[in-house]
Amino acid sequence: MRASLDAIIQREQAEYLEGLLPTSDPLLAEMERFAAEQRVPIADREVAMFLEISARASRAKKALEIGMAIGYSVIHLARGMGRDSLVVTIEPDDRMIRASEDYLGRAGLRKRVRIERGKALEVMPKLQESFDLVFIDAVKEEYLQYLELAFPMLRADGLVIVDNLLWGGQVAGKVRAPDQEKSTHALRDFNQRFVNHPQLRAQILSIGDGLGYAVKIS
Repeated sequence: MRASLDAIIQREQAEYLEGLLPTSDPLLAEMERFAAEQRVPIADREVAMFLEISARASRAKKALEIGMAIGYSVIHLARGMGRDSLVVTIEPDDRMIRASEDYLGRAGLRKRVRIERGKALEVMPKLQESFDLVFIDAVKEEYLQYLELAFPMLRADGLVIVDNLLWGGQVAGKVRAPDQEKSTHALRDFNQRFVNHPQLRAQILSIGDGLGYAVKIS
């Protein structure tokens, strides 16, 4: 919820926007509870809904997700993309993969998702495919490498969506803890590259924890 202490907009506004969101369906609500109880990082609800809207509006047929966790974002992507689509998602953790396979099966989406087990920087060079949409939400220190590896696989006019770019406000202010130093500096470097990339038209939106949104222009 954006009304937490690390909210990137004013608390009153965050609470108002949170209150506007429709109630999650039972499966998504179960996933949200599981993630909260088990401290599994998943996309904020508004980010997940933005993914679904973007997938539908762009008529994406094939998407690449870097960082699956329990499959919360995958479900939104797949729902937005339609029946004849495919989401390729990367995840190194066997426990997360088992949980996601259960949720995807119950959502009726398992056949439209291909899970690549492994670390993204090892898996991505092996992918010889083209994608309409790329969603990045994994190790923050590796974001620049993800973008570089994904870019050649993204079709012209394809979308790049990147989560956590404001990092609880730390990229624009003080780092709150020593263990946040590397990730914060990495995200600052990524944001500069992302917004000024010569082959992207990109912007960072105050959605969730800061959402990068770009289209490939060449």
